[in-house]
Formats: sequence, structure tokens, C-alpha cells
Amino acid sequence: RYAKRLHKVVRRLVPTCDVRFLLSQSGSGRGAAVVTAVAHRLAAQRRRLDAALAPFLLPPSILQEVRDSMRAELEYGLKSETQAQATVKMLPTYVCGMPDGTEKGKFLALDLGGTNFRVLLVKIKSGRRRSVQMYNKIFAIPLEIMQGTGEELFDHIVQCIAEFLEYMGIKGARLPLGFTFSFPCRQTSIDKGTLVGWTKGFKATDCEGEDVVDMLREAIRRRNEFDLDIVAVVNDTVGTMMTCGYEDPNCEIGLIAGTGTNVCYMEDMKNIEIVEGNEGKMCINTEWGAFGDNGCIDHIRTKYDREVDEGSLNPGKQRYEKMTSGMYLGEIVRQILIDLTKQGLLFRGHISESLRKRGIFETKFLSQIESDRLALLQVRRILQQLGLDSTCEDSIIVKEVCAAVSTRAARLCGAGLAAVVEKKRQNRGVERLQITVGVDGTLYKLHPHFSRILQETVKELAPQCDVTFMLSEDGSGKGAALITAVAKRLHNVGQK
Repeated sequence: RYAKRLHKVVRRLVPTCDVRFLLSQSGSGRGAAVVTAVAHRLAAQRRRLDAALAPFLLPPSILQEVRDSMRAELEYGLKSETQAQATVKMLPTYVCGMPDGTEKGKFLALDLGGTNFRVLLVKIKSGRRRSVQMYNKIFAIPLEIMQGTGEELFDHIVQCIAEFLEYMGIKGARLPLGFTFSFPCRQTSIDKGTLVGWTKGFKATDCEGEDVVDMLREAIRRRNEFDLDIVAVVNDTVGTMMTCGYEDPNCEIGLIAGTGTNVCYMEDMKNIEIVEGNEGKMCINTEWGAFGDNGCIDHIRTKYDREVDEGSLNPGKQRYEKMTSGMYLGEIVRQILIDLTKQGLLFRGHISESLRKRGIFETKFLSQIESDRLALLQVRRILQQLGLDSTCEDSIIVKEVCAAVSTRAARLCGAGLAAVVEKKRQNRGVERLQITVGVDGTLYKLHPHFSRILQETVKELAPQCDVTFMLSEDGSGKGAALITAVAKRLHNVGQK
């Protein structure tokens, strides 16, 4: 009666569970064999998973190589004889001063750098009650305009400006304007910027090789409703540095780690061969996303990187950016998941329709999945939202893949930044450098581990530099207004 009573008691104590009892046939012998077989399968899976992720584990020696290659590319970009061939373009911005606290007045700022466009009114007060007040409105840029004609794009921008001026009741005022244009531009002065090439999904025709400030002025003239004093065209990285420089005079580097990636820094004029003059400093927009386009980091690119690159809008370009920025990390993860599924290591070997869709795995999912507070059940829920029916085992593997991709991105970004801070140290000729880096970007701000790994890598690869990281509060808006204010101040001083 033992079995019968056992079944009855179990049913009574857990009435919500349907428990089935199965007699074991030769458990100790056959069971040992089954345990061995499962362990063997898991060990084989582990080896294949490790082999797939091994190229993402960059040892210190490789990171030192990346740092040294980046340093060499920075030098090529500054020298007049090699600048034309350099992949890291080291574009002069003609921003030659940092805020000194005397800036004041009302300024307009435009921010174009992604699928949204912002117009801002920025009021700067100086003196003891120094402050910056901002009012802004966000406008969407439809895909057909991002990839239409240049005239359509700039007409859309001016339409948004008109709506904002109407909204703020300042349509008649001719305010100084700073235009944050977060794409590679070659500048010949602070208010002239020739577009080198589109990035981040933009493909508007008849813009590359054209002055974006002229295109904006022409669009304003076509509308014929208001006039603006366009003082400065600004890269978002420079705006980030300026915003933090307003709070901390020791900030001479700006870093963006978000949808795209870039760095700017204050360089001694005597080192910038492509600009006349040896006195003072000028901010250099490195456009380091193109680092590696000459093949110098091909040895660390994986087959997944190549697949992502080939499927992008600009194959063969921005290779460093494609390994380190938010726009591409999710797509790298998706390529790895497809490969592991083909090998039978994930999702029972079944590639779902959703997994076949390019862009399905957004980088925000990496941040969510890698959160230390997230249990495996919640990871499974995220994967189910993406149409991926996963087991707990699958969730563990997906979490590991996400960690490998984002850790490599942070370490590569840290290696590049170590090259910049080391260059600053040598420029100053000091044994030990104290410097602040102004940072912006969703990857840095929202990913649970990216910022920590980046900072650790910089410390490891630039041990003689004490680097403070300062989060930028709206560099692309506030920064553009501050650059405009500084440019106005320097212009007035020059006139006097």
C-alpha cells in the first residue's frame, strides 16, 4: 500500500499539481550513463560557445595595439602631408576657447544628429547668479526625408524652426544661432561646415561636399518668414565638451558613446599643421568612428562584424564605430544568435521569423538583459517579446553573448580614449596628467556596465593619467549655445 498512500498524500498536500510517478528501470546504471551523456553534451556545447565568443575577449596586448594604432592615426590626421589619406580625419572646429563665466544673452540652438530634430531657446546668465535656462521642442524626421533630397531635408528643418519660433512668440527676433550638426564636417571657419559624408542612417542627396550652413541659410531665404544670425556649426561631441567645461575648467575632452561614437579634444595649435598659426589651442573633432577603415584593426574584426558591415548603409566605412556604438551592437548580437542557433546551441536549433529580421535586437535590449537586477525569468520575457521562445538555458547563453559584445565595445572605446589622454599628457609635458572627460550618449548612460569597463580600460592603458568622467547635461543643445556665446565674446574682443 506504500505507493498508493504516497500518491494520495501528495495529491492532498499539493492539489494544484498533477504529479505522475514513474518506476525507474535500472536507475543507478542507466542513470549514470545518462548523466555522463548530458555532461558530455553540455561540455561540447560549452566548447562551441566559448569558440564563438573567444574573438570578443581582447587581451591587454591587443588593447595596447589598438591604443597605439589610434595614437598613430591621430598624428596622421594632424599632419598636412598625410591628412588627405588619414582615416581619422582630425577636423579643425575653429572653437578656440572654453567658457569663462562671462557669457550671457539669449541664443537659439538646433540639434540634428538622429531621427529627432530639436530646436532650443537658451538663456545664459553670468555673474554670481550664473545659470543656463533652456526651452526646447522635439520634431520627428521621417525616413523619406532622411533619405530624400537635401533641399527637402533643410526645408523640413526650417519648417520646424518656424513652428518653434511661433510657439515661443519670438518670430521677429534675430537671435544668434548655434547649429549642432552631428555628422563629419570639414570646417574652414566656425560658421562654415562642409559635409564629408552622412552617417547614422541619413542619405539625403546633394549634401555631401556642400556647406550645411549655406544650405540652412538658403532654406531660410526660400521660406522668407524670419532671419537668423548663424554664428557656429557645432559637432555634438564639441557641445558635450563645452557643457562640461562650463562646470569644470579642467574638461578638455568630449566623448560620445551612444547611437554613434566620437571624441573631440583641445589640441595645441602648433601641432595642427592643417591650420595656420601656432598660438593657443583649437578643438579637434577626431571623427574616430572611421578608425580601422584602412584595415589596421581587421585582425580583431569577427565574421559577425563583417556581416553587420556588409548589411549596413555604408559598407567598409566607420568600422570602429560599428564595433563600439549603440547603433550596431544589437545587430552583432543577432548575428551571433543566428550562428549559435544554426549550431543547435540555442532555441532548439529553430531560427524564428523574428530572429531573421535585421534590427529586431535593439541595443536597449542588451542594457535590459545585462542588468544585474534581472532574473532569468525576466530575460526570458524580453526574448519572448522579440518572438524568441527560449528556455532558461537559452537565456543564460543570450546574456553571455550580450556581455561579450558590450564588454568588447567598452574596452575598444577605452583603448581609443587612452590614446587621446596620453597625447594630452605628452602635449603638456607632464609626468602625471589630471583631466576631465565630458561624456554623453545612451550607451554610456543607460548600459549597466559599459561606463565602468570603459573607465577601467582607460586606467589600465593610460596609468599616468588621472581621468575624471563627467556626464554632460544636454551637450548638443546647451553646448551649441555656449559655443555660440564664446564665439560672440571672442569676436567682440577681436573687434575691440
